[in-house]
Amino acid sequence: MTGATGPADHSAGPGAGGGGRVEPDARFTFANERTFLAWSRTALALVVAGLGIVQLLPPFPGVSWGRHLIGVPLIVLGAIVAGAGYGEWVRNQRALRRGAPVPRSLLPVILTVTITVMALLSAIVVLLSATR
Repeated sequence: MTGATGPADHSAGPGAGGGGRVEPDARFTFANERTFLAWSRTALALVVAGLGIVQLLPPFPGVSWGRHLIGVPLIVLGAIVAGAGYGEWVRNQRALRRGAPVPRSLLPVILTVTITVMALLSAIVVLLSATR
């Protein structure tokens, strides 16, 4: 029986491969999968936002490269978040199966720093455009 405080240890049961592997409580596995799907949605939103900025936003007067300066890093960040989100899912699942602590994620820091920098760059582009 699985307790609410941690994964059940089925390593002694049939088909156990040993090596300290446990079958985690399904709720933790599903929560890990939902987190992965949230990172995937975030990545997709970043890519779509970047494409929208580059392709649909009117050019900034006097700053012809402004759309690309804002949009392309968002597309790249979306690709990074997609790949890193999968890596996080794998690492978390392995930790759950070992009964180890879930590793810390760098994705929130990466997103926060990049989005902050992008907001500042956007403000600079808008100000440059307004002065021309």
